[in-house]
Amino acid sequence: MTKDLLTLNEFSGAELNNLLFLSGNMKKELKKGKRNHPVLANKTVVLIFEKPSLRTRVTFETGINQLGGSPIYLAPDTIQIGKRESAYDVAKNLERWVSAIVARTFSHKLQEELAAHASIPVINALSDDHHPCQALALGLTLKEQFGKLKGLELTFIGDGNNVAASLLLLCAKLGTHFTLACPKGYEIGKNILSLASKEAVKSGSKIRVLHDPKEAVKRADLIYTDVWASMGQERETLERKKRFSPFQVNEKLMALAPKHARFSHCLPAHRGEEATNEVLDGAASVMFDEAENRLHVQKAVLSLLVKK
Repeated sequence: MTKDLLTLNEFSGAELNNLLFLSGNMKKELKKGKRNHPVLANKTVVLIFEKPSLRTRVTFETGINQLGGSPIYLAPDTIQIGKRESAYDVAKNLERWVSAIVARTFSHKLQEELAAHASIPVINALSDDHHPCQALALGLTLKEQFGKLKGLELTFIGDGNNVAASLLLLCAKLGTHFTLACPKGYEIGKNILSLASKEAVKSGSKIRVLHDPKEAVKRADLIYTDVWASMGQERETLERKKRFSPFQVNEKLMALAPKHARFSHCLPAHRGEEATNEVLDGAASVMFDEAENRLHVQKAVLSLLVKK
């Protein structure tokens, strides 16, 4: 297994299935009132965050504590990697003190630099290009809802952003069919599509990129969306609202999907924009299940990557 979790492309389908199996077991232990095995006892994990967070910070800090470790949170103005200190110097210092680095950054290249120079694991808690922990959380949610991932139909409505990219890679690795419905010009990057297409051949996954949300949801087992303008894209908000308004997930769109279809969102949501309250809070919504599962998949990642 790779030293780091930067993208899901570095993991095999078997490794991802094993990670989801471990995540589910850790969740079941807690539900039964048992403690997770303290694999991080006497270990410290540092959290480097350039972006604000609710779910990511709370689930990582809680998970590290549940595994017996100690988290240290470094706020956006604490290190200023690339300004106050180089990525090389930060990595070389941290590897002497802590057992892992959890990084939530704008630049994905910055995380690659940290991983290249640090002897300890670097875990991507979000970058502009990838959000692997979010995709893993949905993977566990799909297993809970449907009992499997292979052969399911996941439809992503909206921007081909970091979450969409990671979900695509997860689906391609595990044999889940993936459809992206977005305005023209907002597709997932060609390089990631190419990587996913190669994996899809092995797993049997089918990938579609459409520009009609109504057509995209017809076979969906789960419909997914995210905000139209991510952090760092605030200047594009008005233009994106115009382009994406026909892609809102509302009751009319959900009605075109199979009756059993579920809905999810990575959160935070801009209620009334990418999805209506009726969908976000409806009976089909599993977004809070997915949010809960962030805790368990991240514990599994830490358990597998941090050296005993």
